[in-house]
Amino acid sequence: MIKRFKKGFTLVELMIVVAIIGILAAIAIPNFIRFQARSKQAEAKTNLKAIFTGQKSFYAEKDRYAGFNGEIGFAPERGNRYGYTLAAGVAAAACEDRSTATPVFPAGGATCVTSDLYRYPSAALLEAIPGAPGVTAWAAASTGVTVPTAAEGGNFGVCPATCSFQASARGNLDNDPAIDYQSVSSEFMTIAVGACNEQQDNVQPGASAQLYNDVSCDTN
Repeated sequence: MIKRFKKGFTLVELMIVVAIIGILAAIAIPNFIRFQARSKQAEAKTNLKAIFTGQKSFYAEKDRYAGFNGEIGFAPERGNRYGYTLAAGVAAAACEDRSTATPVFPAGGATCVTSDLYRYPSAALLEAIPGAPGVTAWAAASTGVTVPTAAEGGNFGVCPATCSFQASARGNLDNDPAIDYQSVSSEFMTIAVGACNEQQDNVQPGASAQLYNDVSCDTN
């Protein structure tokens, strides 16, 4: 009778397969994490566009820009990873506080919205402005307009003739030390290259500009 031998994989072959899988995982996993973070950035772009649209509608009716969220009906859906500010230097106490199941509003009106700590307990109510964000320069969209002086947010100039506005969003997308920082304006913006952002020239009014990119900066 002819003996038949069953052949299997050798240890070397198995080690080669494991090594190939490890290499593919090392390439794929970071790319997948970056892809997830990019998809989360869409939240800020959408909500900053909503602020811009609300401000423009408010201006058309009142001849000024709003200073409070409620004036333009800005109320992003719960589960927001970003905090949003309409003014510079605001503290969490001036914000719509989303650390509980029911939001808490400050007396007199909110100039900002905190990130949703009720859903994301490891986040901060308002992330601190990162060190060395891209430097912002503005150019007036119309002659005589006073351009903003703070990328974080605010109303600038005298309405209705010379005023402008700025708003921003800051959030941590992947629980590392870096955060994401975006801004929108009624005027043209140019963002100089920074530690964690690319050069952005003549960003259109209403478009979101990236001052600090959490997707591409995981070391600061």
